[in-house]
Amino acid sequence: MEFIPVCEPMLAGNELKYVTEAVSTGWISSSGKFVSEFEKQFAAYCNCEYGVAVCNGTIALHLALVSAGIKKGDEVILPSFTMIASAFAVCYTGAKPVFVDADKESWNIDVKKIEEKITSRTKAIMPVHIFGKMCDMDAICDLAQKYNLKIIEDAAEAHGALYHDKKAGSFSDIAGFSFFANKNITTGEGGMVVTNNIEIYNRARYYKNVCFPLDGPRNYQHKDIGYNYRMSNVVAAIGLAQVEKADEYREMRIRNHRLYKKYLADVPGIIFQSEPSEDCVDVCWMNTIVIDSAKYGHTKDELIAYLKENGIDTRLLFMGMHKQKAMLDYGCDCSGEYPVCEWLTENGFYLPSSSSLKEDKIKYICNIIKNF
Repeated sequence: MEFIPVCEPMLAGNELKYVTEAVSTGWISSSGKFVSEFEKQFAAYCNCEYGVAVCNGTIALHLALVSAGIKKGDEVILPSFTMIASAFAVCYTGAKPVFVDADKESWNIDVKKIEEKITSRTKAIMPVHIFGKMCDMDAICDLAQKYNLKIIEDAAEAHGALYHDKKAGSFSDIAGFSFFANKNITTGEGGMVVTNNIEIYNRARYYKNVCFPLDGPRNYQHKDIGYNYRMSNVVAAIGLAQVEKADEYREMRIRNHRLYKKYLADVPGIIFQSEPSEDCVDVCWMNTIVIDSAKYGHTKDELIAYLKENGIDTRLLFMGMHKQKAMLDYGCDCSGEYPVCEWLTENGFYLPSSSSLKEDKIKYICNIIKNF
């Protein structure tokens, strides 16, 4: 069996056709029809009115926070178990990230522990839909309403996910998505914010384009400090082709996840993220397992080494934000207990998760895990 990477992009649609058109017509900068069409189509895919394309997912989160009015002195609540870009984006605004432990079943932010972290400085909650599983948005929306807080979804891993038949990105004041190469929808790099709020949308357009006026000529007089966060027409051409096949790619990831669960069902000590309820859909961005070494007979690290010997690539899980030196140095409160986050970091990892991964390779991977 040849080397199996942890994730490869799926480019099986009109990517080459659209990119060729962009290049052959000379529209390769941030102006061009593919940018506006990608924004329109992706926002519609998320059941949102407006989309603003940017150059990566971290920038999407920063732009979302700025457009929602988050600033220095504010606090934003987010999970400790997330990719550090979530926390960095908050830091870019001058606000302070405040961390909450994960729920042991869903691995998302533990909504029962959010309220105790709310202070007079709290201005927003940033739920992160870990590995494509939606957070408990009913509880988060109730808290946001109770305390008059903004909701800024980090939906970087959740393209097309559903919570009570409602799409990721559509619950919040504004949401950020990533189109990195391993995402279900990819442009290599790239990101987008989506919103149903026209005022927030216009602020996002304004700030992403170095605060040029939204209407009228460019007189090169700038009233605010803005950012050059534009996406090129070439990248948007890839994105548009990806959105056209978004549901197909989503179903491929879901199918692969079901196959992993099927072939590992009788292996003791293998723990998966909890299953979604009837009217929810997890998009299974990464097939992640946690090892109970007492039942499995080997540690996570021993299994990772054995998989590598057999040509199977893996990735470690996020280290908790409360363990990050950068967060401590920034001034975050990293005290307290985060047992679930630490359990996930210590015992979990990604298995190969490409949309195009074939069943025979999944079966091979699972047999290696069984045999070990």
